[in-house]
Amino acid sequence: MADKMRWRYGDTNPVIAAVDASTVIEIGDLIYQDVDDARPASSQVDQGSEETNQEYFALRFLGVAMQRSRADETTPIRVATTGVFEFDCPSDTFELGDFVGPDEHALGNALLSQQVAKVAESKLAVGRVTKRQAVAATSVLIDIRSTVMTGGVQGGSSSGT
Repeated sequence: MADKMRWRYGDTNPVIAAVDASTVIEIGDLIYQDVDDARPASSQVDQGSEETNQEYFALRFLGVAMQRSRADETTPIRVATTGVFEFDCPSDTFELGDFVGPDEHALGNALLSQQVAKVAESKLAVGRVTKRQAVAATSVLIDIRSTVMTGGVQGGSSSGT
């Protein structure tokens, strides 16, 4: 996936995150913290199922990349920990407050770094829907909440599931 600025509005409360030389990050990637380094969702080791992949990622969710990191670069990058972002998603309808998490690759063995999907529980989520989509859409506005920096998405149930 190419760089895509996904931020639309709101405070981003950025942090500066370390990146390993072997890690490639694009602007707009969903980022998790692996020990002390930022990594894109697609680099997470497969946990065996979509739900366990989403939960593992959500527990380590750092934010959305606001800068890129190319191969062999170790310059730290800015990562937004809050704010409203527009992400691609499988065609679906959304209600305000619906939980969204990283979507899984069609092969079922990895998460996608720049696509989200509706999820049923807050433990799988990285954000909540901020604009209702009554007709099926392939992009959605979400308010992200870094688990690492803000404690993540809180709440028991989403409004639309």
